[in-house]
Amino acid sequence: MKILVTGGAGFIGSNFVRHVLETHPDDAVVNLDKLTYAGNLANLRDVEGDPRYRFVHGDICDGALVREAMRGVDAVVHFAAETHVDRSNLGADDFLRTNVTATFTLLEAARELRVGRFLAISTDEVYGSIAQGAAREGDPLNPSNPYSASKAAADLLARAYWTTHRLPVLITRSSNNFGPYQYPEKVVPLFVTNALENTPLPLYGDGKNVRDWLYVLDNCAAIDLVLRRGHEGEIYNIGGSTEVENVALTHRILSLLGKPESLIKPVTDRPGHDRRYALDSSKVAGLGWAPASTFDRALAATVEWYRAHEAWWKPIKSGAFRQYYQTQYAARS
Repeated sequence: MKILVTGGAGFIGSNFVRHVLETHPDDAVVNLDKLTYAGNLANLRDVEGDPRYRFVHGDICDGALVREAMRGVDAVVHFAAETHVDRSNLGADDFLRTNVTATFTLLEAARELRVGRFLAISTDEVYGSIAQGAAREGDPLNPSNPYSASKAAADLLARAYWTTHRLPVLITRSSNNFGPYQYPEKVVPLFVTNALENTPLPLYGDGKNVRDWLYVLDNCAAIDLVLRRGHEGEIYNIGGSTEVENVALTHRILSLLGKPESLIKPVTDRPGHDRRYALDSSKVAGLGWAPASTFDRALAATVEWYRAHEAWWKPIKSGAFRQYYQTQYAARS
């Protein structure tokens, strides 16, 4: 199978590219990435010499470039997205352009070129905050911020291409991912790297917000399974079945690093902060998937990865990132 991966230089995308190349020796991957702030070719340094891998630098809003990159592929796996809620609250323009307009560009190209599979990667955040139970694929969408609203719009557009054009679309909605190569504006790498630098860990509000945590390598295995065995036109939730309050997550990270709890710095909660996410993953389990890693083992491995890879994250946390971080969190103290 030849797969076009959009956003393959990002966090989940790069882990998925590596997963495909390691798991399917006869597969080839074309990685189309604009290399915005969270895209990093260093994430795939170990595979760049693989003859089955090709990188294309470009914008997924560029229809001509998208069609050229997509020509001859068997499947598209669409990761490329703006994903950080705080950034969407400051300005939604890039989120609408990348998450909605670019998805339309990709869908149109896939329709014209008659691509055999189009897998759109989405998020549990499209369901909004879940007071009780767990969200199922058929539940109403109730996004709470510009980021999740843009992802919900992309999901609906993809579904419309299945209904109207019978483009063989699939959608996965995963819970909060963590693992290696995650850009350190997200809570796990931010807190791990801050603790390693003995700088404060900015904990929103009372810290009681609950997230369902999923190891990125388990998510990649699930996405790969849906790509190959999922039913066209269907949505598949992918959750880790591990609900953890943010404050408990913070304590676990500090404990793994042997750092004091005095590093925790409560900050003003962000607007529209969903209280709890939870997914019912029984549908993807029916395809034969289950997480291979326990949360505790995966978190420990993740902490150790960042401890051992300062050369990867330290340059990222300098310059523009540091300025953004200081603006976002220092103002809330």
